[in-house]
Amino acid sequence: MKKKLDARSITTMALLIAMMVTLSRVLGIETQFLKVSFTFVPEIIMGMLFGPFWTGIGMVVADFVGMALLPKAPYFIGFTLNAFITGTIYGFFFYKKEITWKNSIQSVLLITILINLILTPLWLSIMYNVPLDSWIIWAPRLIKAVVWVPVQSIITYFLGTVLPYKRWVTHFNTH
Repeated sequence: MKKKLDARSITTMALLIAMMVTLSRVLGIETQFLKVSFTFVPEIIMGMLFGPFWTGIGMVVADFVGMALLPKAPYFIGFTLNAFITGTIYGFFFYKKEITWKNSIQSVLLITILINLILTPLWLSIMYNVPLDSWIIWAPRLIKAVVWVPVQSIITYFLGTVLPYKRWVTHFNTH
């Protein structure tokens, strides 16, 4: 973990946060119980550059900014916790590490199980007073997981093969 962020790092993080907000709030498809977006792309890049702690913080900031500028539902602290945990996971799997099939699939599965299939249904149940065993929560979520896990894993691995992440990390660590 970098102990101190310089101006270049803060600017880069701000641009990635802006991308997250845009991909999530403007270009994402969202219903009351399900959300599909490509927000994971800047999240992975942030994880590669800043590590678990700062990526978690950056994702919390993105959550607050998105809710302040373009709220689509009532604010709920559980989703902010989801953002921090997701950022921490991406930072853990990708900071100073090569993106491989193994860590691509593991990170996507961990986030899908912990965030999308455990915590998010719990938060939705609390927010909307819907029983946890309701098909309203589970049907779209399970279909999304079956389709989205392979798609996200492939895109994550592809990012690792096309992005010059080693050069970025070296550049950020020397400045």
